[in-house]
Amino acid sequence: MSHTPSQVFRDATGTDEQAVAAASAIKSVYVYEAPVRVWHWVNALSLVVLGVTGYFIGSPLPTLPGEASANFLMGYIRFAHFAAGYVFAIGLIGRLYWAFVGNHHAAELFWLPVFRRAYWREVLTMVKWYAFVIPRPSRYVGHNPLARAAMFFGFLVITVFMIVTGFALYGEGTQPGSWANRLFTSWVVPLFGQSQDVHTWHHLGLWAMLIFVILHVYAAIREDIMGRQSMVSTMISGYRTFKD
Repeated sequence: MSHTPSQVFRDATGTDEQAVAAASAIKSVYVYEAPVRVWHWVNALSLVVLGVTGYFIGSPLPTLPGEASANFLMGYIRFAHFAAGYVFAIGLIGRLYWAFVGNHHAAELFWLPVFRRAYWREVLTMVKWYAFVIPRPSRYVGHNPLARAAMFFGFLVITVFMIVTGFALYGEGTQPGSWANRLFTSWVVPLFGQSQDVHTWHHLGLWAMLIFVILHVYAAIREDIMGRQSMVSTMISGYRTFKD
C-alpha cells in the first residue's frame, strides 16, 4: 500500500494541519477570575479538614493511658478544626466582597433570579438533561440554573448555618466576654434550646455538606464529559471551553 508524501510526513511527525483545519471549532470564554478560583480550592481544602476533624470531634478516639501532655491528639484535632473554621469563615467574607467588585459571574452564588420565567425554563431544561430525556444541555457560560440553585441552597445556606453554629460552640470554650461568645453563643444556644442541641444540628450539617460535595463533584464531572463543555478545568484556568 503506497503513501503520498504528505501522508508519510504526517505519520513521521504527527503534524496534520488539514485535520486541524477540518476539526470543529473550540471556543473559550473567561468566566472565573483568579480570586474566585483561589477561594474555591482553599475552601475545598478547608472543607476536607473541617469534615475529617469534625467527625472525630463528634466521635472521639478512645482514651489513652498516661499523661495528657503525652496524648494531645484530640487537642491537635480540635485546633485544626478551629483553624480551618477561621479560614472557611474569612474566605466566605472575602468571596462576598468579590461578588461586588468582580465580574457578574462572581455574584451568581449569592442570589437567584426566581422571578424570571426564563430562569425556570432553563431549570426545567437541566432537569430533563440530568434525567437523560434530552441529549444536550444549553450552553451556559456561568453556573447552569439548576447548579446555581444547588450552590445557593446546598452550599451557601448550609455554609452560613455551619459558621454560625460552629462559632457558637467555639464561643463556649472561649468563655463569656470573648467576641465569639458575644456575637454567636449568647443568642444561638438559647435559640436552639441548649448546647447539646447546637452540637447535634452542627453535626447533622456536616453530613448535609458531605452529601452536597458528593453531588457537586459528580455533577461537575458528568457535565464535563457529557455536556461537551469544561467544568473542572474551568475552575483551574478560569476559561469555560465549549468543545463543539
